[in-house]
This record gives sequence, structure tokens and C-alpha cells, in this order.
Amino acid sequence: MLPPPEKPIAVIGLGYVGLPLSLQFARSGVGVLGLDIDPAKVQSLLAGKSYIRHIPDAAIAEQVSAGRFRASTDFSRVREVGAVIICVPTPLNKNREPDISYILKTGEEIAPHLQRGTLVVLESTTYPGTTDEDLRAVLEKGSGLRAGEDFHLAFSPEREDPGNPQSDVARIPKVIGGLTPACLEKARALYGRAIQTLVPVSSCRAAEATKLLENIFRSVNIALVNELKVVYSAMGIDVWEVINAAKTKPFGFMAFYPGPGLGGHCIPIDPFYLTWKAREYGQHTRFIELAGEVNTAMPHYVVNRVTEALNAVKKPVNGSRILVLGLAYKPDVDDDRESPSYTLLDLLKARGADVAYHDPYVPVIRPSREHGHWAGTRSVPWTRESIGAFDLVLIATHHRAVNYRELAEWAACIVDTRNAMAGIPTRPGQLWKA
Repeated sequence: MLPPPEKPIAVIGLGYVGLPLSLQFARSGVGVLGLDIDPAKVQSLLAGKSYIRHIPDAAIAEQVSAGRFRASTDFSRVREVGAVIICVPTPLNKNREPDISYILKTGEEIAPHLQRGTLVVLESTTYPGTTDEDLRAVLEKGSGLRAGEDFHLAFSPEREDPGNPQSDVARIPKVIGGLTPACLEKARALYGRAIQTLVPVSSCRAAEATKLLENIFRSVNIALVNELKVVYSAMGIDVWEVINAAKTKPFGFMAFYPGPGLGGHCIPIDPFYLTWKAREYGQHTRFIELAGEVNTAMPHYVVNRVTEALNAVKKPVNGSRILVLGLAYKPDVDDDRESPSYTLLDLLKARGADVAYHDPYVPVIRPSREHGHWAGTRSVPWTRESIGAFDLVLIATHHRAVNYRELAEWAACIVDTRNAMAGIPTRPGQLWKA
């Protein structure tokens, strides 16, 4: 294995992936330069303040004060480092096609400052071929250097699980694929400084495909239980009871749970990266696309259940006050990217409902490309008077910080998409599952 780099490393993109990774390297004694285009993030970090709920201020302040972590908006400073790790978004465009513009723009920014011997690692989830074709071409064009000869190039997919207290960056095995054997060894030497278990694969493309498999696996299995939820509901069977019984089998079964739709930056997006790339090879991903159709239909199913619940008390959706409980895409985080709660808000508003939301971790909706029309909307207070004023409360995210016993006391009607009310006494006709 090559000796560890003496120069500091740069991590580009200080969000839910880049910031935890930066701090783990810093804790391991590696000097880290965090780079981001957002000056507010940089200023916050330099002041030892966190903007991500599950990362405490102290974790940042400790590394800043020790001089192991610095932050900047000046991408030319990559000339100072021995390795660059890219952790930027890879969304879908308005046509639901891969948008790797953030990767390519980052490559264009750093290429003129790339030094011989530097390692560049992409961590952003993307389709096979992005690293050794698209990113490589941009870096070589802008730097005049050759990948695999003058600088090293690798791909190592992020594996973050925000909100999971058992998720530790250092203990999550790291998959690594290099452009050449020497690139792989350089990447292994780097990540070996901070990560306990490394999983080398034969190429950048194999590493890219590994990440897609992980998220496609989840997407397909979530689609399965979402479809079974609808089928079993029609039969008068509680899918949650069925899943809890099935998971007692000690082999051959893994529990996945239904919900109001898919959220987050991975599962609603990543499968379509492979679907799009497969067409280049004349291949069709019918299984993946079917799973996408099932999961995309879930918010509509939930809204229909809301309609049924209101009809049972002779109220139309039009004009009813409806509270969406939980805006984050998963419990106990403040990450609302691709959250199905936004789709629920839009669908209910389109039907004439007076909608609002409550989320203890998202006090105000931040501006975004997808949901800009909700920007500035504030979470309603968690009080008996506030919650009791709604005709219906729709549980979209099951934060542990929410007092569901109080919800049962205060709310006139509850539609539960997360089984959050399990074991809590409710009045006849008050609780509906969706």
C-alpha cells in the first residue's frame, strides 16, 4: 500500500455527505479543506456552527480549533492538496433524466489547479461511466494532464444514513474502484486513514454500479410492500401486522416498510440513472421502471384515503383544513429533499384543501428548485389549540420527537401512513391507515 498523503485533502460539497466525511478524516488526523459554493455554509463552519441537525456544533468546532478542518469558497486552493473528494448533488432534470452538471462544473473549476500526482475521487451517485468518461474528459481538458499517468482518478460511493444513531462513517465499509491499479492503491491509502474496512473492486464502473444496485434493491422492495399495502387493505388485512410477523423468520426475508412515497436524494432518483444509461446499450429496465411507477403512485393513494376519511364524517376535501405531519423525508432528520410530503401538500391544495405542516426539525421551508412555491411557509405550533383546529392530520413522517398520544387526544381525524399510532388508543373512526 502506498504511504499516506502528507498534504491535506479537499472535500468539495459540504452537505449531508461531504461534511460528515470531512469530519471523519479530520478526526483521523488528516488535514481537510472543505470547499463549497455557498458562502453561508463556509462562514458557519469557520465559526464552529452546524447547519445539519444530526451533526453537533461541537464536532465542527473541535476540528476547526485544532486546525484540522478549514473551509473556503476558493476552488483554486485544490493546488494545495494531495487529494480531492467530490461530493456534489446528482439530481434529475425536469425530464427525469440524469443531471451531472454539478459534477462537470466542479471538474471544470478544479482542473486548471490540478497538480501532478493528485488523487481525484468522485463520491456522487451516478451512472457507470461518469468517472472514467465524463469527469475524466473534463479534468484532462482543463488541466492538460492525463488520468492514470499524471493524476489519479477513482470512484467511491457515499454510504450515509442520516438519522441512524448506529451509522458511523468510520465503520461503514467503503467500496473503491480506480481507473488503474495504481489509482486504486492511491485511493485505498487515502481512505485507509479514516475508514476501517475497504472493499476494492475492479473499476470505477463496478463501484458506480454497486451504489446503484444498493438503492435499486431498496426501491424495488419498497415498491413491493407499497403494492401489498394497497392489496391487503382491500382485503381488510393490516400490512404492518403481516410484515412484523414475516420478519420473525430468521432466514430468507428482509423487512421493508410502506409509506406515502419515496423521499431523499437517493432512492427516488438513483434507479433512473441506470434506466437512462441502459438505453445507450439497447437494454430496458422494466423491473426498475415498474417499481418507480408503484412508488410514484403512493401519494395519490394516500390522498384518496384522506378523501375517504373525510367523507366518513360528511366533509369534502375542498375547504377542509388538513395538517401534514412531517416534512422531512425520513424520521429524526431535517433533510426534506425529494420528500413525498411536498407532493401530498400539492395534491391536497389542488383539491381545494387548506393545508399546513408541522415538523419539529423543519421550522420553515427553505427555497429550492422543486418546491419554491412553498418557500417561507412555517411549521404550525404543536399545541392543543393549533392541532385541534384541523379537520384531519396526515402522518407522513414518524419523528420520534412527536407526541403521538397528544395527537390522539387533540386530532379529530388521523390518517397514518407510517404506523406511528400503533399501540396508541384512538376513538372509533378517528384513525385511518394509508
